[in-house]
Amino acid sequence: MQEILAKAADWVRDGRSFAMATVVATSGSAPRDVGASMIVSADGEAFGNVSGGCVEGAVYGTALEVIADGAARIERFGYSDADAFAIGLTCGGEVEVLVRPVPAGSDAARDVALLAERASAGMPTRLVFTAAGRMFVGDADEVGVVVDVVAPPRLVIVGAVEFAVALSALAQAAGMRVTVVDARSVFATADRFPGAEVIVDRPGRYLEAQRLGAHDAVCVLTHDAKFDVPALSAALAAPVGYVGAMGSRRTHDDRLGRLREAGVTDAALSRLRSPIGLDLGGRTPAETAVSILAEIVADRHGGSGTRLSTQTGPIHAAAACAMPAASVR
Repeated sequence: MQEILAKAADWVRDGRSFAMATVVATSGSAPRDVGASMIVSADGEAFGNVSGGCVEGAVYGTALEVIADGAARIERFGYSDADAFAIGLTCGGEVEVLVRPVPAGSDAARDVALLAERASAGMPTRLVFTAAGRMFVGDADEVGVVVDVVAPPRLVIVGAVEFAVALSALAQAAGMRVTVVDARSVFATADRFPGAEVIVDRPGRYLEAQRLGAHDAVCVLTHDAKFDVPALSAALAAPVGYVGAMGSRRTHDDRLGRLREAGVTDAALSRLRSPIGLDLGGRTPAETAVSILAEIVADRHGGSGTRLSTQTGPIHAAAACAMPAASVR
């Protein structure tokens, strides 16, 4: 849901009526989790998705009907459907999609705007979708599907180098909030890192003041011990989900010695991903950024990083759906 909120809020501000389709239940090898959403405007514009492309056409048609008649409805799609290859899921999973109207100026529109505002501020928000198609922001007495919308994960990139430019753009495309921090103002500029927060400060000092959690990541790309060691010491002292550092194996060995001298324990050093990234064979900044982001994603979800074509079994872990709550980013 996170990915459609800014666009939905724009439509609310512009006074546009639209429908919002949200996955409220899944089973089997479903391509998207509970909370995945798509919006369709009254004039036919669409944004977001609720599957890997299998059912978007059918959901789009339902959304236009919902806008016209004002009645919310739930659509079910699955491999067992007789017309599975026409509008259903060919991956073997099943999804239930709640499609509800969001008329201009309505309570539903105000709820969407409030949700977008809270998400932008990084405030966790609970949504309750009722069987009647209503959405409540915050706790509600109504019984329905509960979705917890949390802020997107953060990526703090230490070092405003060319590899950081590529990684910043790629991480933002993957839905992360990116901060680039470097003590050198000539390199740490907003023009080089569009869409990212750019901080001119000593990286170690900056990281010591941040509250980072298990879904966040820190990538140190500076190649300079006077910046690397304080930044990595601060990152490894925090409950950050991923900490990586760029450099050769010789640089890595030297860096480990310096970190131990700085008081970083072997237990903390075991969390350090260095040399950074997965072995993809690439060398350019863009290819290296793909390697780094792939390792971050693999660590977050417990992936092996191996080729799917060499594995057997479901691609996605099966998740039963009518769960009382789910975290959505």
